[in-house]
Amino acid sequence: MSTPDSNLPDPTGPDPSGALDPLGAFRLDGRVAVVTGASSGLGARFARVLHAVGASVVLAARRRDRLEALAGELPGAFVVEADLSLADDRERLVAETIEHFGAIHVLVNNAGVGSAVAVEDEELDWFRHVMEINVTALWHLSKLAAPSMIAAGGGAIVNVASMLGHVGSTPVKQANYCASKGAVVNLTRELALQWARKGITVNALCPGWFPSEMTAGMESDEGSQLFVTRNTPIPRMGHDHELDGALLLLASRAGTFITGQNLLVDGGWTAR
Repeated sequence: MSTPDSNLPDPTGPDPSGALDPLGAFRLDGRVAVVTGASSGLGARFARVLHAVGASVVLAARRRDRLEALAGELPGAFVVEADLSLADDRERLVAETIEHFGAIHVLVNNAGVGSAVAVEDEELDWFRHVMEINVTALWHLSKLAAPSMIAAGGGAIVNVASMLGHVGSTPVKQANYCASKGAVVNLTRELALQWARKGITVNALCPGWFPSEMTAGMESDEGSQLFVTRNTPIPRMGHDHELDGALLLLASRAGTFITGQNLLVDGGWTAR
């Protein structure tokens, strides 16, 4: 078993040296960070960013080959192949992480699914599947990771929601996705309240239009780009690096007095 450095300062408290080091507060040296949906897109980016600031990263997703390739770029990363629609796999992910590293300090609930389909054409089983991955799995993993965070003196849960948890998406018709992300927004608040006195912060990162597997093709489709540029005050899709700062704020010592919040990184979409 590999364990984090127990001599590091408490991640929820001030630097005991009293030194003025604002950038240091964003580091995660000696901390264990689990990232779900890490096999591609934003999840892979999140894993790289957390690793870059010192975290021991756990990469979780279904596609083991992609996880192994990413782990090859991130020394010390630990791969757990898991289908997060299955409760047993969620339990195994947390158990194997604690067995390997001894603790969980940061959980990034990034795995998510969704599709654009009119309600009258949407299958009940698909709607249930989206809710299982986007909401139930997030709740379950948070519940499973919380005892380790409490035992470690604190932790951070970052739920990747969406600006579409705050507003409707039509003319892109995706009730499944909007419903699930709206649930994540308020679940984040409730988990934050329940765990605030136990040292765990719970916040949601809510991206706007960013290139990912779920938005594949939008970046090159003329109609999609016209839709985005006409409706986004900053008239473009986001770049993946533009989520780095928000992620680190919510995951690190820099954000230990922030909880129950939804940080929108959407180019001003929801400010209209």
